[in-house]
Amino acid sequence: MAPIPGSGLAKGLAVTLRTMTKKTVTEQYPDTQPDLPPRTRGVIGLFEENCTVCMLCARECPDWCIYIDSHKETVPAAAPGGRERSRNVLDRFAIDFSLCMYCGICIEVCPFDALFWSPEFEYAETDIHELTHERDKLREWMWTVPAPPALDPGAEEPKEIAAARKAAEKLAATQAAAQAAQVDPADPADPTEPPEGQS
Repeated sequence: MAPIPGSGLAKGLAVTLRTMTKKTVTEQYPDTQPDLPPRTRGVIGLFEENCTVCMLCARECPDWCIYIDSHKETVPAAAPGGRERSRNVLDRFAIDFSLCMYCGICIEVCPFDALFWSPEFEYAETDIHELTHERDKLREWMWTVPAPPALDPGAEEPKEIAAARKAAEKLAATQAAAQAAQVDPADPADPTEPPEGQS
């Protein structure tokens, strides 16, 4: 059946009329802070301890707004006769928020959970150069990152937690068996009790 001519226009005008009759709600910002959704993309925080300087975030950034500098350090051998290893040490991690388009690719591709979304959005500056946040400033934003939401009741347990629980249960069973072996002597008869038939 062909649509009635002008039905789309009538539907659009109906939406307009419904909206016109509603009372306008004005947010009294900045006196009243907005109630933001839990997954708001405000600013990016850096958890520096997790960063391995893999450069994946900088390579995948479509705006090239992430700047990372590092140097290599030699780590002495952990055991005698072992070999020395080298590792990257982070010197600079900066994000230019005047270029960032908040796509979140850097957070998604980070394999070590070093970058997180923070809902903070009040970081406007009068000088555009101040929108380049160095690692100290990015670290400050980490304290505003909300806790992750709880898992769904039917979700699988994370592999790390399952492995830790299995190891803890195995250790507890081993300790219980060791205690049982110490409590129960090899000879079940108590030497202090007289044999049967004697008083």
